[in-house]
Amino acid sequence: MLDLTGKNALVTGIANNRSIAWGIAQQLHKAGANIGISYLPDEKGKMEKKVAELVEPLNPSVFVPLNVQDDAQIQSAFATVGEKWGRIDILIHCLAFANRDDLTGGFVETSRSGFATALDISTYSLVKLCGAAKPLMTQGGSIVTLTYLGGVRVIPNYNVMGIAKAGLEMSVRYLAAELGPQNIRVNGISAGPIRTLASSAVGGILDMIHHVEAVAPLRRTVTQTEVGNTAAFLCSDLSSGMTGQILYVDAGYEILGMA
Repeated sequence: MLDLTGKNALVTGIANNRSIAWGIAQQLHKAGANIGISYLPDEKGKMEKKVAELVEPLNPSVFVPLNVQDDAQIQSAFATVGEKWGRIDILIHCLAFANRDDLTGGFVETSRSGFATALDISTYSLVKLCGAAKPLMTQGGSIVTLTYLGGVRVIPNYNVMGIAKAGLEMSVRYLAAELGPQNIRVNGISAGPIRTLASSAVGGILDMIHHVEAVAPLRRTVTQTEVGNTAAFLCSDLSSGMTGQILYVDAGYEILGMA
């Protein structure tokens, strides 16, 4: 039985009720985990209020601002986690961003600053957060990130985000090898296209979703709940022998050679 009772889980990347991170947080809570939430702060505090209202049913015991481009804020967030929890058992990394202009048109037109921004937020942030979480994972732990097929195959308009996801997946392997001796497992979920705030920036995202619905073996795309269930599995003792893996939750689309 999947049971996360007594586990402390920090979930990053919730923006609204369409976020995959929101689906994951719900399933972790359902399995009994003690939930902590981070949010991306803004000057007017709108995101804090929006996320706080959304996650209220989960009764989060930690609620912290976290901009992964700010090292001081990362340090502060995990210091708060340490003070309130003492340890962390689960870290969910659902962070990705690229400038909208870099997610349409030609890949060769990617700006230098846009390339750096995409890799910083979407890839390096996993490395940085793992480093911050490591001292608090005193009883081992599970770290799960989100990736996409565009990291291993060419997807129209995915462009620089494909490079970021390729780096993310390789980071999963290096981190799994490095953190394994501390019984910290690192895995990724490659989810099928879901309409979220982040995915809406990708040119032609609706066409992509409709294509998957038409040709995937299950003839549909996947839901937040299905991704959340897989994340809960990866965070539980049921997956205790798995690390450094990328699990595809995409209605089988990944197996196709030609549609």
